Amino acid sequence: MKVLELTLAAVLTLGAAPADAAPRWTVCTGSCSFDVPAGDYRVDVLLGGRNAGSTGLDVEARRIALAPVATRAGQYVERSVTVEVRTPEGMPSGQDGPGTPGLQVHLTGPAPQPVRIAVTPKPKAPRVFVISDSTASDWAFLPKNGWAQALPEFFRAGPSVRNYAQSGASTVSYLDDPRYFARVRPMIRPGDTVLIQLAHNDKQTTEDVYRANLATLIDGVRAQGGAPVVVTPPVRHRFGADGKLTPLGLVVNNLGVDLPAVLRDVARQQRLPLLDLTARSQALLESLGEAASWPLYLTLAHDGVDDATHLSRYGAEQFAALVTRAMAQARLPLARFLRP
Repeated sequence: MKVLELTLAAVLTLGAAPADAAPRWTVCTGSCSFDVPAGDYRVDVLLGGRNAGSTGLDVEARRIALAPVATRAGQYVERSVTVEVRTPEGMPSGQDGPGTPGLQVHLTGPAPQPVRIAVTPKPKAPRVFVISDSTASDWAFLPKNGWAQALPEFFRAGPSVRNYAQSGASTVSYLDDPRYFARVRPMIRPGDTVLIQLAHNDKQTTEDVYRANLATLIDGVRAQGGAPVVVTPPVRHRFGADGKLTPLGLVVNNLGVDLPAVLRDVARQQRLPLLDLTARSQALLESLGEAASWPLYLTLAHDGVDDATHLSRYGAEQFAALVTRAMAQARLPLARFLRP
């Protein structure tokens, strides 16, 4: 991150380029749209202004590209992130609609200031694919959020988070439906990281079938030259009288299969990196307690029904932070791109 003390005149010329050169800087207030085709793009922003402010960025289907950054009056801060533009903007099924063509950028934060922004194509950007379910999905509309929807905010410019998590997906449907793995697999290039977290909807999947489906996904990623990473699922907000999470909360399925335990074993047998989000989210919830951990999830305040599985925006950011800490501890190559 660069912190600059500049005059307004200097800001208006910073990044200026000839008409035939890139990047081209644009002033963005509130929301702005860039007429670009599908692909990966580096987004450079200059935050700040005459007044103090706190400004962040959401892109496309409410993906959090930048958490709000506080700036003093007259202070300017540069930040960059790499993002994917695609249709549909959100989940691969298109259940939230196709979205708007091009790249959509929305200013967020308690006191957003107008920003200068430049968008540059990055067709060779390293990619982080996410194969998962609703707990990680890009939800285009409130109130649900997925943890991978918040993942971009933790990376500086470099890797593009390509979140293809689908609500309702299991290891069975992600392989069977042509909109999911059949679409993602050809996109994977050598060196791309692929996070695999499917469990919540494998309620009736036997252990043998679950293991076989995971092996198919892993083999498919490896065949493309990608690097599969096993991620155990986030826990459900289901507490017992002892203040500990129940088997349902720990994602044991209806047949008694401990799905996170299977994922850990598959990672061990296949010698793959493991990001144990189950253990990390369990520790977080149990340390907070049943009442204090509810804000991580959707509660009565949203739609009249307590939702023990899906995440609030706050919860998505907290769980994404757990994932990135696990990435750093596992020394994944992409961890070098994590923000300090």
